[in-house]
Amino acid sequence: MRRKWVGGNWKMHGSRAMASALVGAIVEAKTDTVDVAVFPPFPYLREACAACAGSRIAVGGQDVSEHESGAFTGEVSAAMLRDVGCGTVLAGHSERRQYHHESDGQVAAKVAQALTHGLTPVLCVGETLDERDGGRMAEVVSRQLGAVIAHCGIVAFERIVVAYEPVWAIGTGRTASPAQAQEVHALLRSQLASDDARIAGSTRIVYGGSVKPGNAAELFAQADIDGGLIGGAALQATDFLSICAAAG
Repeated sequence: MRRKWVGGNWKMHGSRAMASALVGAIVEAKTDTVDVAVFPPFPYLREACAACAGSRIAVGGQDVSEHESGAFTGEVSAAMLRDVGCGTVLAGHSERRQYHHESDGQVAAKVAQALTHGLTPVLCVGETLDERDGGRMAEVVSRQLGAVIAHCGIVAFERIVVAYEPVWAIGTGRTASPAQAQEVHALLRSQLASDDARIAGSTRIVYGGSVKPGNAAELFAQADIDGGLIGGAALQATDFLSICAAAG
């Protein structure tokens, strides 16, 4: 059975004091029945890594450069994330794709950089409301996943977490029904299985779209949903830990 995974993406929220208190509460809770990761803003990564040292809590960056190093002002490399103690990183979050116009090729290159430096990439895929209403959901998520398979190879998915985040259900209060989410997760797993059934069976595919304490258990009970990438609910320790408990 695939071990559940829950990640908390803080986005551009919080303060140093908030980061310290939130990480401290999560570490103290000892969520040993599920793999947990937190993704604070870059300025708080080093302190979060120090606070999580010796625990099972992974700390990750919210983005990573597709470049190894060089004159790329404002970028953060995979080597730098690893150097401060990160073990994971988001790649292709919908807000990066939307606001920074990241292409599938860029996202695939970011995943490759993360893998090269021993980070666990959390590959985010998902469709917009227009794409879903236009009947293009399967086309969009398959294309996004396929770009990484083509660039990194199917074996790389032994080390990748896939996060399905329907753009229309992020920060809107809308949530895909468990059946809708399961449909897409099964589609993604089937796409992986067309290359390697064993890897498809072990790859964790998590859901990220307005997961809350009240809906987490029903979502996580679906056959192909292996946890969640949590946004707003990750900013409150009690809510986030309730979601972790639902996964465990």
